[in-house]
Amino acid sequence: MEHHLLGFLAGALIAVVTAPVGVSGAVFLLPVQLSVLHVPNPAVTPTNLLYNVVSGPGALVRYLRRGQLGGPLVRLLVLGTLPGVVAGALIRVFALPGPQVFKLLVGAFLLPLGLWLVRRTLRPAPDGTAPALPEPSPRTVSGLALGVGVIGGIYGIGGGSILGPILAGRGIPMARVAPAALASTFVTSIVGALTYLVLSFFTAGDIAPHWTLGIACGLGGLVGGYVGAHLQPRMPERALRLLLGVLACGLAVLYLTDALR
Repeated sequence: MEHHLLGFLAGALIAVVTAPVGVSGAVFLLPVQLSVLHVPNPAVTPTNLLYNVVSGPGALVRYLRRGQLGGPLVRLLVLGTLPGVVAGALIRVFALPGPQVFKLLVGAFLLPLGLWLVRRTLRPAPDGTAPALPEPSPRTVSGLALGVGVIGGIYGIGGGSILGPILAGRGIPMARVAPAALASTFVTSIVGALTYLVLSFFTAGDIAPHWTLGIACGLGGLVGGYVGAHLQPRMPERALRLLLGVLACGLAVLYLTDALR
């Protein structure tokens, strides 16, 4: 019960902060599950995906009511990440059981990306706005989504932590980035969790999700995500971009420190 309560509180607190910028919170919950809740590898990945499935509707309902879940960006991210998450699950089970390489790679990628986004936000152009960059093409967005889907399938994280800074840095408003990233995370997490469940019937080891703990964390994220999505329109665009950049930097430092240690 103590672990489940800690999981609920961790899921809720993380989702309140991350939902306004399109991050499910699973990427921050992963070290909590490994270090505090002691979920073994590779079961931590489907447990994290289960968290996304349970917590996702909290924020998505708010975005749906405001009409923010339509548009081509949502479709591109969902269709791109779906095949990637299945491939990632297969890679995780049969080829890449350890998280250290992942932490080094993601930390090395997110740290300069987060610093760049923070710099662009804090140093606007002379007219007071951030320098404009062309939005990425649909093909580029689909390619990014596919790669992020593979990463999500391997490590059970929401793609918003990676896609969000890239898309926001390329000039797409956070009001479009956040719901699209969360929608793709939710759909791919369902497929990813089911893929791990099927693999658990044919593969030895602790592969199936830890159901009660994943649901407890997810219920916390459900509450926190609803609150966070409710707060998003009350936060200025500049603050949201800065928050996303700071989260990316913080996650990078956390993962690099843990991997090097």
